[in-house]
Amino acid sequence: MTVFGGMMKRRARLGISDGLLTACPSSPNCVSSDAHDESQRVEPLELAVSPPQAWLAVEQAVEALPRTTVVTRTSDYLHAECRSAVFGFVDDLELHLRTARSIIALRSASRLGYSDLGVNRQRVESLREQLISQGVVRRNA
Repeated sequence: MTVFGGMMKRRARLGISDGLLTACPSSPNCVSSDAHDESQRVEPLELAVSPPQAWLAVEQAVEALPRTTVVTRTSDYLHAECRSAVFGFVDDLELHLRTARSIIALRSASRLGYSDLGVNRQRVESLREQLISQGVVRRNA
């Protein structure tokens, strides 16, 4: 726990509702492949391998992220907490496997503050690049 103590609790509900990840708040510290606002939108991961093979690789890649702890894991949903290096601020990273469409939806959001200086978008795109280099996902057109 950091000097901010109780400030690390969740500020928004997480998970899947009606087949979609929770909507981003109006602040610019959240990105999601389910976002309608272009400033918050990221493309989903388009699978280049079978969904079970991709899901296993994604789980391993998330577990290997620095200062990241997997909190919830099911056969099609993963929630991880990613802590910043300096103050230990927590961001929530969520992934949702959508087998019928051969994609993985993503959401990364800060729990605190307004701006994240692009950290959440960078996290998602770094994860995408790693999985592209492993041949797990396709580069978006």
